[in-house]
Amino acid sequence: MLALRPNCECCDTDLPPESARARICTFECTFCADCAEGVLAGSCPNCGGELVRRPVRPAAMLAKYPASTTRILKAEGCAPGKAA
Repeated sequence: MLALRPNCECCDTDLPPESARARICTFECTFCADCAEGVLAGSCPNCGGELVRRPVRPAAMLAKYPASTTRILKAEGCAPGKAA
C-alpha cells in the first residue's frame, strides 16, 4: 500500500493525500510536480527511476488506511543525475 508521503523531498511543499501535484517513483520517493518536472526532469534523484503522478486514495479508504505523516527532506537539496 502506498504511504502517501506528506511533502516534496526537494522543496518541502505540502502534498496532501488528495493532491494531483504529487509525483512518485517505484520506491515512493515523493516530489511536487514543479520539482519533478523542473530540476529533476522526470527522474528520481534517489534511484534514477521515472517520476509519475501519485494516485489519489478514495476518501473511504483514506479513513481506513491513512496517509503517512513522516516528512522526508533531502538536506542537500535536489539535483538531477545524482541517483544512489
